[in-house]
Amino acid sequence: MSKLELIATATFGLEAVAKREIENLKFKILKSEDAKITYMGDERAIVKSNLWLRCADRVLVKLGEFYAFTFEELFQQIKALPWEEWIPEDGKFTVTGTSVKSKLHSVPDCQAITKKAIAERLKETYHCQWFKETGPEYIIKATILKDRVTITLDTSGAGLHKRGYRVRDVAAPIKETLAAALVQLSYWKEGRLLLDPFCGSGTIPIEAALIGKNIAPGLNRKFISEEWPSIPEKFWKEERKAAFEAIKNDNEIRIKASDILPSAVKAARENALEAGVDDCIDFQVKPFDKISLADNYGIIICNPPYGERIGEKDEIRRIYSHLKKQMSENPTCSLYLVTTDKDFETVAMGRPADRRRKLYNGRHEITYYQYYGTKPPRGG
Repeated sequence: MSKLELIATATFGLEAVAKREIENLKFKILKSEDAKITYMGDERAIVKSNLWLRCADRVLVKLGEFYAFTFEELFQQIKALPWEEWIPEDGKFTVTGTSVKSKLHSVPDCQAITKKAIAERLKETYHCQWFKETGPEYIIKATILKDRVTITLDTSGAGLHKRGYRVRDVAAPIKETLAAALVQLSYWKEGRLLLDPFCGSGTIPIEAALIGKNIAPGLNRKFISEEWPSIPEKFWKEERKAAFEAIKNDNEIRIKASDILPSAVKAARENALEAGVDDCIDFQVKPFDKISLADNYGIIICNPPYGERIGEKDEIRRIYSHLKKQMSENPTCSLYLVTTDKDFETVAMGRPADRRRKLYNGRHEITYYQYYGTKPPRGG
């Protein structure tokens, strides 16, 4: 197997969570930067990373990195890369790109030159003048930052947040990768009650259940690199088999999820069924002010409405007031909440959070506020 430099891309703010997941897979981290973690692996590592990373967006193979100040330099250095090790004679490849603060600032020109350089290399290798492009698909990206070119190959295809269980949706769903991160950044674990009173289509409770049962997030979906001859088919079969065997069906998972909209709860139930975790989530149609923790050391993890439309601010304040009341009546319980509201600590809770973290939900900058309840006794 080859030694490969792999890159896991991640939404801003989730790099540390993705890094920890990569370390748990026993891969060596080379560096962690804004929105990406670079690590060492091989062809099997590509398979394991796609199956198991919950908070990363994509897994890329880094094929080359160099400086280019002219189109000729770009062409020659891309052509020098061993493309035939990845792309077969019938392979279909597309090129995307970005350019920031670089002399080669025309992205369309850079893409065209990159594609031409790859084609010329493959023509020389396969002794042909044109390609059928009827085989497996390859997505190549040329990223140019301050004249430094990074060439990567996407092994995921559809983003890793597309787990395959979302059969029904609601307005403004939270991304699966972000939901998984919210759970992993909390103190929740199997055996403790988790409550989401604004569950929408069920993403947070479903991701928590997948974590609690140790179900690989990519277990029930396909990846673009599954069709590549450079990654043996047996790796996919073996790692999927290992992932199935790693599922912990006996873990005690206690999750309650509710929403005021019957349509949202129906969607959440269907998604949980598709994800294979419907047996450990109690879904209910219930307004937020009828929710009671009533459980020692319970944890609320939620993504309440942001209240950015006219007339919603008062409703949001009522939600906050009820959450504050619940926390004061249940000192052993913890609250983890994401919102765009910069005044949440002062106006809603009346006290600073024990911890806060800046994240992004799509284009929204949000803050993850964490309020810790009394610690459970050792072993609790």
